[in-house]
Amino acid sequence: MITGHERLLQIVLDTASLKWADNALCAEVGGDLWFPEKGEPTREAKAVCRSCPVRAECLEYAMENGERFGIWGALSEHERRPLRRGTEGKFAA
Repeated sequence: MITGHERLLQIVLDTASLKWADNALCAEVGGDLWFPEKGEPTREAKAVCRSCPVRAECLEYAMENGERFGIWGALSEHERRPLRRGTEGKFAA
């Protein structure tokens, strides 16, 4: 099983060419915070996200790439699901 820190590193490497990722506050905080186990609190991660200058870009990345796990743009997968249904066709997969 991949840890949150390993997944965050993967994402950072995958998004290295995206300028917004350079300004993401999540890069300064431990990776496990962004990928909590089911039932673990997400409040701390979402608080960091809400003050992040690239929150919108982060959420857009998650939607465009079908990220199914983790906190992206201050939203969990459960919170992103209705957005994804409401924007089908808007974001490329």
